[in-house]
Amino acid sequence: MKRIFLALLVFACMTALSYGKIIVKGESHTSFGSYTIEVCDQPMMLAGKELKCFLINYENSPLTVKVFVDKDKKCRNYVVVSDDLSVMYTCNDKYFGVNKLDKQYLTAGLSTDDARLDRSDYFHQKVLVQGHTSEFDATVLIASYFPELIK
Repeated sequence: MKRIFLALLVFACMTALSYGKIIVKGESHTSFGSYTIEVCDQPMMLAGKELKCFLINYENSPLTVKVFVDKDKKCRNYVVVSDDLSVMYTCNDKYFGVNKLDKQYLTAGLSTDDARLDRSDYFHQKVLVQGHTSEFDATVLIASYFPELIK
């Protein structure tokens, strides 16, 4: 019993220490350079919902990308918002890939600007991974592939 309690205490401390800090660093293999992903300190509002949020920063770009995680019954929508472009990545049990924004996000004031969207890369990213993708893996994939969508 003491071991279980100690393990839960260590896990809770590690979670509390990592909250709002960098959770992963990686390379985007684009002109944006390496990226860092951190969890937002507080959930943020989007389309009338309080959603979990991640911030992605790139080494060679002043661009800050916010990723909102909207969980539905069937899938998870990752709404990616930046100054240049807003898109949505969808994860269901069949695939993980990019889509244009749903109607509920359009009414919240977000839009996909086709003039800023690289249509060739958009269609190449329609299916990035087949099967189920975890929230962590999906965020890493977004950080790696999102810069390619911007013209």
